Amino acid sequence: MFFRLFLIFLIVPVIEIYLIIKIGQVIGGVATVASLLFMSLLGAWLMRHQGGRVLGEIRDELSRGRLPAAQLLDGALVFVGGVLLTTPGFFTDFLGIFFLIPATRRYIKLWLGLWLQARIARGGFVMRRHF
Repeated sequence: MFFRLFLIFLIVPVIEIYLIIKIGQVIGGVATVASLLFMSLLGAWLMRHQGGRVLGEIRDELSRGRLPAAQLLDGALVFVGGVLLTTPGFFTDFLGIFFLIPATRRYIKLWLGLWLQARIARGGFVMRRHF
């Protein structure tokens, strides 16, 4: 797990720097910075809009006396999308917007469900209680 995180924190900045340089060569430095700022502002707006919608859905489910599991997962994905959009770069911006759009978020939830089922089926999760 530590090695995977190390690779992510090593590879993602390299990808970001590479993309910023290549896009900057094509559209220019000012346009590159402007597009990064625009993506951040768009992401902040999307996060606020989607986050508010998810909070409303959580409140609705709780008022009906049901556990808002799907809505909590939506909220976590919106949060991850917002965090990705706060990091400068085109790669993380693309991933962040992918997490914030409801249609693409559905695919992420589907993939997470399949991944969790596979992990549980092969005994990948062990519950330990420490008292």
